[in-house]
Amino acid sequence: MSYDHITVSREGRYLTVTMNRPERRNALSLAHMTELIDAFAKASKTDAAGIVLAANGTVFSAGHDFADMAGASLHDMRTLLKTCTELMTLIQSVPQVVIAQVQGLATAAGCHLVGTCDLAVAADTAGFSLPGGKAGWFCHTPLVALARNLGRKRALEMALTGDVISAASAAESGLVNRVVPVADLAHETLALLRRATRGSALSKGLGKQCFYDQVDLDQPKAYAHAVEVMASASQTPEGRESVNSFLEKRPAHYRLERRGEQPSHRFRCRPRRAPARGRSASSPRRSAPRRSWPAP
Repeated sequence: MSYDHITVSREGRYLTVTMNRPERRNALSLAHMTELIDAFAKASKTDAAGIVLAANGTVFSAGHDFADMAGASLHDMRTLLKTCTELMTLIQSVPQVVIAQVQGLATAAGCHLVGTCDLAVAADTAGFSLPGGKAGWFCHTPLVALARNLGRKRALEMALTGDVISAASAAESGLVNRVVPVADLAHETLALLRRATRGSALSKGLGKQCFYDQVDLDQPKAYAHAVEVMASASQTPEGRESVNSFLEKRPAHYRLERRGEQPSHRFRCRPRRAPARGRSASSPRRSAPRRSWPAP
């Protein structure tokens, strides 16, 4: 698939997916989101350790492209929003660490993207808002992600007022990990990503998946799930090497590559999948068939 709205590049162990519609403030049109879905799906099958989500221009993303929405039918709007949900779910489903590099304003679905990424670094020039609260179309879907990043009161304040919050306020609230001078943004984003991708890629990907699987469960169910995954992971070559290298006081040597060999000890872990297009978005998230991680 050739891209008109994004670019994809690789340097060493890391991929960068860059939104490249600065003339449209990187608005998330249906075509733009489809390209992002394709890029992240392909990235998930590579041996890249991490993915940077960046943007060209002065705005990170202004959210949905209203040009897609003028006069759209209910069916068309459902398709658009389900595509957005598919993108957000995919970002949290890929085994790589995904980090947002936010250089400017992120509003509505653009703010939704930041809240969905595993990590985020913002420039001191960035701002964040859910502007639907001061207009006629509330930011229902972006609030799903923000409610899982911020406390309820802060999430609702953003959603109800539509006010832009500064990068510093976003860091204080937990929407981004840190704020840096804009001149240092790329360097600091990569530095955090490097630290977040140390160690076994298999273990890291499984840890990410388990986190998102358990975070919305009640505590007893969360512990039950985490215990099973952690116990099973101890039987993989990666888990055993981690213990043995510690006891033998030597550097660990991890055998498995992300998309290479399968663990000799197979275990099951729930995948996170977006509702298939055409399927009701209200279908239970955890009703999908289980499969082994990682996929070949």
